[in-house]
Amino acid sequence: MLWMSTPPGHIDVSIEHKRADPARSDGRGDHPNTCPTCGSHYRDEELADTLRVCPQCGHHFPVRAPERIAQLADPGTFDEEDAELRSADPLEFFDLKPYVERLAEAELRTDLGDAILTGRAAIDGHACRIAAMDFSFMGGSMGSVVGERFARACERSADEGGVVVSVAASGGARMQEGILALMQLPKTVAAVGDLQDAGGTLLSVLAHPTTGGVTASFASLGDVILAEPGALTSFAGPRVVAQTTREKLPDDFGLAESNYRFGHVDAVVVRSELRSTLARLLRLFGGAR
Repeated sequence: MLWMSTPPGHIDVSIEHKRADPARSDGRGDHPNTCPTCGSHYRDEELADTLRVCPQCGHHFPVRAPERIAQLADPGTFDEEDAELRSADPLEFFDLKPYVERLAEAELRTDLGDAILTGRAAIDGHACRIAAMDFSFMGGSMGSVVGERFARACERSADEGGVVVSVAASGGARMQEGILALMQLPKTVAAVGDLQDAGGTLLSVLAHPTTGGVTASFASLGDVILAEPGALTSFAGPRVVAQTTREKLPDDFGLAESNYRFGHVDAVVVRSELRSTLARLLRLFGGAR
C-alpha cells in the first residue's frame, strides 16, 4: 500500500537556493524574517500584512500552505479533503533514523499530515479546489500521499467540470519512498489529463522553489501557468546543470522571469495580485459546480 489512513511522517530535501547565502558574512539571512536580498528585518505581523513580501525590495518570502490558502481563498470557504491520508513505509527506509520517525517529526513540527493541503474553496466567490504545497514539510517532497491527494482533487473536479488551483513549492520526489515516489509523476500527469478531458481546468502557480519531479509533472501542465517573481522553477538547480554541462549559465537561469521570456510560464504575478488574477481566470474558465 502506498499510503494509509492513520498517521505515522521526513528528511528535508535541500535544493539550491537562488537567494543570498544565509551564512553570508554581513549577518543577513540569520533570521527567517530577515530579507536575504536587502537585509531588512521584520516582525511576523509586519510580513503578514504584506503577504510575506519585503516592502523595501519586493523579495517574496516562502509561504506555508495554510497561510497560502488564507491569502487566496474567501474566508471560511476552505474545506480540507483527504486529511486522514498518511504515508506508509513499504520500503522500511532507514538513513540516520527510520523514515516513519522523520514523518512523525515533520508532522509535529508543521502540524500537517504531508506536504500538500487540498480541498474545496472559493476565490472571489468562484468555486474551485485548491492544492497548495508546503516546502516546510520535508522540502515539499512529493511522495505517495502528495500524489494521491492531488489526483483525488483532480478526479473530483473532473466529475464536476471544475477548476483545480495548484500552488507548487517542492524540492522534487521523496527519496525515502523510492520508485513509489517516482510513480507519482505519471499518476499526477494522468490525473491532469483526465481533468482536462472532462472539461475541467488546472491553474498552476509556481512558487519558490518548484523543482524536480513536481516541475516534471503536474506543475508544468496547467491550462494557465503563473509564477511568483524570482521563483526557481527548473528540473535541476543551476549548480547541478552547470557542473553537468560544464558551461557558465545565465544569472537568471531557471528563474520565473527567464521561464516567462522563453514561454514556459504565461505570466509572472506578484503576490499582491495573485488572488485577483486567479479570480479573473476562474471567471473565464468557470468554477466547480
